[in-house]
Amino acid sequence: MSLGKILNSLEDSWKRDEVLIKINNGLDIDEIVNEFLIKNENQITKLNELLKPEDIDFLNQMEQLSTCEAKLINRINNLNYLNINKNNLVISKKNISPNKEISINRISKFMNYWSNKFLVISLLFISAIALSKQAWK
Repeated sequence: MSLGKILNSLEDSWKRDEVLIKINNGLDIDEIVNEFLIKNENQITKLNELLKPEDIDFLNQMEQLSTCEAKLINRINNLNYLNINKNNLVISKKNISPNKEISINRISKFMNYWSNKFLVISLLFISAIALSKQAWK
């Protein structure tokens, strides 16, 4: 099986909507990740065999990018929380200029399009590290 087919298969099995439902139902994030790894163990093992050193470097970069995006989302969320608490009001659309709406929409579209891919790549990277550690033991 080719690298592309494995990645597509893993992406198809990681359905963002289903993950959000699981999170909303109170399932722990580690449980969700472990369930995914167990369910796709064969494909992840094959993927790990196909990864080249430059692919692992790319996965490291994707992990850093995902971490950066998570921090950005967290800070935006905290900023909104502080503004709401400060004014004891919900931020109205009048306070948001059109330029800010456009940039928020761009960030939202970017996150919706790429975050699923970043998450799968990050999960694959983590599993590759775990499998590598097991192989060295």
